[in-house]
Amino acid sequence: MITNLRMPVEGHARAQQSPHLLTLTPFYPVRNDDAQGCFVAEPLRWVERMGVVNTVIAVRPFYYSRVRANESAVPARWSHFFSLPGGFGLPTAGAFLYAHILRQVRALHRARPVHLIHAHAPLPCGHAAALLSRELGIPFVVTVHGLDAFSIKQAGGRAGQWCKRVARWVYGSAREVICISEKVREQVLEGGATVRTAVVHNGVDSQVFSPREEPRGAEVLLSVGNLIPIKGHELLLRAFGAIQHRFPGLSCEIIGDGPERSRLSGLAAELNLAGKTRFLGRRNRAQVAEAMQGCTIFALPSEYEGLGCVYLEAMSAGKPVIGCRGQGIEEVIRHGVNGWLVEPRDLQGLTDALNELLENPQRRQQMGEAARRTILGGFTLAHQAERLARLYRECAA
Repeated sequence: MITNLRMPVEGHARAQQSPHLLTLTPFYPVRNDDAQGCFVAEPLRWVERMGVVNTVIAVRPFYYSRVRANESAVPARWSHFFSLPGGFGLPTAGAFLYAHILRQVRALHRARPVHLIHAHAPLPCGHAAALLSRELGIPFVVTVHGLDAFSIKQAGGRAGQWCKRVARWVYGSAREVICISEKVREQVLEGGATVRTAVVHNGVDSQVFSPREEPRGAEVLLSVGNLIPIKGHELLLRAFGAIQHRFPGLSCEIIGDGPERSRLSGLAAELNLAGKTRFLGRRNRAQVAEAMQGCTIFALPSEYEGLGCVYLEAMSAGKPVIGCRGQGIEEVIRHGVNGWLVEPRDLQGLTDALNELLENPQRRQQMGEAARRTILGGFTLAHQAERLARLYRECAA
């Protein structure tokens, strides 16, 4: 049975003052890993300061190990739901998730009316939110965090086409589709969905990721990202190998883990970089901030990036940042001013960029200072939360 629980005028007024937001997300910090889903959790504290009441349901398919909440984040209720594994599990997961949490959300809504649902990613959370919206009359918004806006590449084949149909319905049912960059918005609109979109860039905690003086005599090339092919770590190692004879004191640190780790370690040995390259694995937020504060250059030549929080964090720490053209970060970096852009897979371009920046300490400093000003001017968590809170109030009305 479909019900329509529209609020009276007084209810709308209360929603404008203190809207109750239900966040539905597969990305959220867990105990022993405060970096997982930090881009969802960290803005919530700031949104609370702007009068938004938060309830968070973090979700995970039952076949993954059970997790416990991270105490430093806004509290979340973890929900492990039934889902089919494999490619055809993704287009159906939202329906299973909806059935699993419907009673819980209905009780929550009855105890304290939910004015808006914010789903992160169209599948499965956006699909579940659309079904909850239809059943309970609660409007919803959905954030798209990456360039695979319709999950076609993630699922592949016929399952991918099914995902696209479901995602198009989700986008069309949402009050607003929030995109983390204009590049992501392009992907949503190119998929043929007729939707309302808004771009809200991710923000950075500028106090945690703040500048500090580099240790003298230690030059470190830092990269942070999952060890998967699209992140460009192989390209980075090859560029490092090409310049090591000119900068014998330079070392490379790579934070992150993934299926490429063994192959990349082998490549480092092949390039005679084993003694100069450290694969640090996963690190918590404080450790990532410390590494960024202590590095000389941050580089992540990723070729498939919706925006990339790590670029913003390194910029906030006052570091020269190297990213790739054609990615979301191109909206933030002004080449040669507050960062450096190279073409994806361009080994010579990346090598030249490293040479240029390592040879010119003064230019590095100027670029890092400009990067910090860019973040303070519009890319902090406070900026992100202000935009989100305003959008929440508009969509809850």
